[in-house]
Amino acid sequence: MMYVSGETAEPSVETTGIIEDIVRQQVIELLRNCTELAARRGSKSISTNDLIFQIRHDHAKVSRLRTFLSWKDVRKNVKDSDDKGADADIAAGDDAVGGVVPGGPVDEAAKKNKKAKVGLPWDPSSFYSVEVPERDDEEDEEEEEMNYITLQRLRKADERTKAMTREEYVTWSEYRQASFTWRKGKRFREWAGFGVVTDSKPSDDIVDILGFLTFEMVQTLTEVALKVKEQEDISRAQTGASTGDSGPNKKRKHQQGLFDPPSEGRSPIEPRHVQEAFRRFQQRPKKTRAMLNGTRLAQHTTLNII
Repeated sequence: MMYVSGETAEPSVETTGIIEDIVRQQVIELLRNCTELAARRGSKSISTNDLIFQIRHDHAKVSRLRTFLSWKDVRKNVKDSDDKGADADIAAGDDAVGGVVPGGPVDEAAKKNKKAKVGLPWDPSSFYSVEVPERDDEEDEEEEEMNYITLQRLRKADERTKAMTREEYVTWSEYRQASFTWRKGKRFREWAGFGVVTDSKPSDDIVDILGFLTFEMVQTLTEVALKVKEQEDISRAQTGASTGDSGPNKKRKHQQGLFDPPSEGRSPIEPRHVQEAFRRFQQRPKKTRAMLNGTRLAQHTTLNII
């Protein structure tokens, strides 16, 4: 997942370990908040809406998650219809001439397999008993933001892969399918703390949503850590300092000439870059802390979800 996000193919064990610890801490915080939300409505089991509710302010991510769940439902419906057998449905929907009868089983299957929009209880459309039909020319701001971010990620992926060899691109394509939950659902449940943090038995949708969110966390942390490392490298290049240089006897870095040999490959990000990226995500407005200055109230800070 880090390699797909722009990191080198061989990150250090310390870096991958700290990213895994941060992601696990985030998942535990998500499940703890879900348990509290479920208890408020008098339920012992958490739902998918409890998870999505915690990222509701990130409209682009919510839109991508809804699209992910919609296509998952489509694949499930298609698989169910294939298991039932298409021969009987087609025979029941044929007329004497050999055409398909409108409104027959084939049309019903097509409607069922159509990508449906996942509704959320806090959407304004859920406040009304009558569902307003969607228009083809209607613009969705969340979908537009999602499309913009998706295009940006595709552009970055194109930049990362355009200089790869065939073998490297095959490896990169395989790594794109990496996930915390793919083919290791039981291990992920134990790793996430199901049965310890929450007594709720997770459904397949909850595990898939957590797999989606954990991939997003790794990708976001890696991208921000790469920016931190880039800023550090630029600062060192301007001051002429290296990792071990200190004091006034710093040698200015040799400028890259036109006929100089190519420089060495990129160095991987280090744990301090990941820690700085995580610190930036946990920053809070100063006014929220200033309200408690001069009081004896403890300043409890919750963990921000990446």
